Parts: sequence; C-alpha cells; structure tokens
Amino acid sequence: MWLTPVIIFAAVGLFLASAIRVVREYERGVVFRLGRLIGAKGPGLFFIIPIVDSMVRVDLRTITLDVPPQEVITQDNVPANVNAVVYFRVMDSQAAVVEVLDYIEATRQISMTTLRSVLGRAELDEILGEREKLNRQLQEIIDEHTDPWGIKVITVEIKDVKIPTDMQRAIAAQAEAERDRRSKIIHAQAELQAAEKLGQAADIMNRSPGALQLRYLETLSDIAAENSSTVVFPVPIDLLALLQKGTQD
Repeated sequence: MWLTPVIIFAAVGLFLASAIRVVREYERGVVFRLGRLIGAKGPGLFFIIPIVDSMVRVDLRTITLDVPPQEVITQDNVPANVNAVVYFRVMDSQAAVVEVLDYIEATRQISMTTLRSVLGRAELDEILGEREKLNRQLQEIIDEHTDPWGIKVITVEIKDVKIPTDMQRAIAAQAEAERDRRSKIIHAQAELQAAEKLGQAADIMNRSPGALQLRYLETLSDIAAENSSTVVFPVPIDLLALLQKGTQD
C-alpha cells in the first residue's frame, strides 16, 4: 500500500515536468493544441498541457546567412562569381513556423536567386564601384519576399567578386592607361601655370628695370658659387638694352 503514494507523487512530478516550459529572453515558444495554433509564449515560465500541446522554439536573434558563390553574367557579358552575406531576424514567430517549412533555408534560396537576378542586370563597373546601391536593392527585394514569413532582412552585403584572369589583366591595363592620362593632364596644367607665372614675371621686369637688374645679379651669384669652375663675365644691363634698341632700329 505504501507504493501507491509514491506512484502518485511520481506521476504528478512527471506531469509537472512535462508541463513546465522555460523560454529565454531571445526566444519565443509557438504552441499548438491538438494541431491548432494557440499562440506564441514567452519569455519566461509558462505551462502547457502534456500530450495535448506541443511547442516549437523560435530564435529571435539576428541570423547571419552566408550566400554561396553564384555564377553571374553581367549586363556587359562578363562572367563573375559573387557571394554575399545576409543579416535577418524573425519578427513574427508564428508566421515563421506556420507560413514556411524552414525559414532559414527559404531565406537562403531566395537570396541566391535574387543575387543572380540583380547582378545580372548590372555592369561589371557598377558591381565593383557601386556596391552600396546594389546592396540596398538586394535588401529591399529579399525583404519583400520574406515579409510574409515574418522575416525582416536587416542588410545585405556583397562580399567578394571574382572575375577571369584575362579580364583582370584588361582592367589593370585600363587602370594604368587612366593613370597615364591623369599624369599627362597634371603635367600639362603645371606647364601652363609655369608659363603664366613667367609671363607675369616678364611683364613686371619690363615695367621695372631695377627688378631685372636684381634678378641678373642674383643669377650671377648662383652661377659663381663656391668651388665652381664656371667663369662669368658680367655684362651691364644698360649695354643689353642699347643692343636690343639698336637691333630694333
């Protein structure tokens, strides 16, 4: 007879153990009663009816999803392998359980197809130089498709773009030619500025003979520096002026 209370207590303990559920702060428990959706519970401690109720845990933290490399033909017919990373989180735990079989795998598949579709409409220069714009397009399209599943796509980032070796050489040659073009333009601009300054200096010296005389003496001092083997014969500026005037006459 003494076994009866023990059995009763064991049954009650087993019942309570199977009825008590604890859900963490970053989780929700989606409860079904005889197959029908009851709702999401948590966080904290709550009870369910054993055998009658079942619970599915859903993680509400941000999930980092690595999209495998996709073969893409750009709009300018350049083959490339592109991979990306998607950051998303569950906003509606009930929809994530009821509306889709596996919301993580479904998000991965829609990310792969969207990546091929969006980058296939872009040129290679746009993929390499305008990633921010493409990232926003990818995020908006993927978020639109996953919204019925209770998924919020936070951001999408294109990680790496691999192109054929011959195309890399062509891009490098193009970049080198662009650098040469910029170098020549800068050199030409420097020559133009130097010519303008020399013209201004010549005008000033024409208006002030004393300035020309000082410049002449400064040049002589530079030539006749210490330990120099150059012999300098100074010619008066007035004589040069007379010679120039005689030539004009």
